[in-house]
Amino acid sequence: MSASARASASPDTTALSEQIAAISRAARAAAHALAFAPSDQKNAALREMAASLHAARRTILAANAADVAAAKRDGLAEPLIDRLTLTEPRLTEMVRSIEAVIELPDPVGETVRSWRRPNGLEIRKVRVPLGVIGIIYESRPNVTSECASLCLKSGNAVILRGGAESFRSNQAIGAAIAQAIAAAGLPSAAVSLIPTADRAGMELMLQRHEEIDVIIPRGGEGLIRMIAERSRIPVIKHAKGVCHVYVDAAADPDMAQAIALNAKCQRPATCNAMETLLVHERIAPTFLPSTIEQLRHAGVEVRGDERARAIVPGIAPASEADWSTEYLALILSVKVVPSLDAAIEHIRRYGSAHSDAIVTKDDSAAQRFLREVDSAAVYVNASTRFTDGFQFGLGAEIGISTDRLHARGPMGLEELTTYKYVVLGNGQIRE
Repeated sequence: MSASARASASPDTTALSEQIAAISRAARAAAHALAFAPSDQKNAALREMAASLHAARRTILAANAADVAAAKRDGLAEPLIDRLTLTEPRLTEMVRSIEAVIELPDPVGETVRSWRRPNGLEIRKVRVPLGVIGIIYESRPNVTSECASLCLKSGNAVILRGGAESFRSNQAIGAAIAQAIAAAGLPSAAVSLIPTADRAGMELMLQRHEEIDVIIPRGGEGLIRMIAERSRIPVIKHAKGVCHVYVDAAADPDMAQAIALNAKCQRPATCNAMETLLVHERIAPTFLPSTIEQLRHAGVEVRGDERARAIVPGIAPASEADWSTEYLALILSVKVVPSLDAAIEHIRRYGSAHSDAIVTKDDSAAQRFLREVDSAAVYVNASTRFTDGFQFGLGAEIGISTDRLHARGPMGLEELTTYKYVVLGNGQIRE
């Protein structure tokens, strides 16, 4: 029996449709109340949420252990199992993430800009919540608490649909969150979980365009493509991370090696891990041998182009498909390039507009890279692994958008708001 079947038997379609409709309508009503909830009340709910997760940690870890065991029996890929697995330290990170959101300023009601017209009208551009957010995600149960905390703080109701492989974990986390919301006196539908792992639940959720304002998918390329094709609701895509580190001719070799090792090895199953290392031909003969030795020592399978293989014998050949592959594993493609122009062109052709870095002491090269590489996050002399809401000081993140509308990069509180114009007059009429 599959993980999905073990987590929840296939429900009656009519009954499930009515259930999803009820959840969506309740979320819409909750969103109206949350939009006017004072910051103190929202922060109190978040404090309750953090405390509730801590108190329920044994229940959550037991549920997660059952999910992990089932995933291993089902032959789930190792990177996905890593994403699925919760530990005491990871659960502590979840609690700290909520606590960090408490400390952030509430964006709701902020005046972004104000101005006065010659006729005396005062116009203000003011942040307001998006409304009801639907989030569909795979594997990572920490997404449940992170998204709940960010949506609540930004005044949005959220409907969460996690993957079948993390169903037990998500339900345990959701129960702790529900207890916290009730204790804070906020609407129970402020945070809702789709109560089935059956795919039909997701399909029905994507049709609720009258109640849900935006869908944010987090997962593999296939999941995101399917959601974008089938959703009747606007989608903010969080697509794959084919991230690059380019080692320029003017790079500090020790710095470049440290960044490359961190970007690939620190946690390879994440979307901000490096998948391709580009090295300028002038530094490649001295830089690549020791760097590839260190990568191999860390367990990385290295695949290279002809020039990289000529410098370091024994590297497996990289195929055309490798350059656009998000491995999410200890596999790395390496290419020797003749110039900064060639590196930028390679990123433009094969990258996913997620996170890309240059290592260089040449300021003009750095500035060109920043200007011409059109990714959500572009780095100079730093690891791509920093593309993360917590690392950016956003408290947590809904995800990392590779879209252009309505947000790019890590989506925090501000990215979960839109705006309205508030216009103040004293009797003006248009002639």
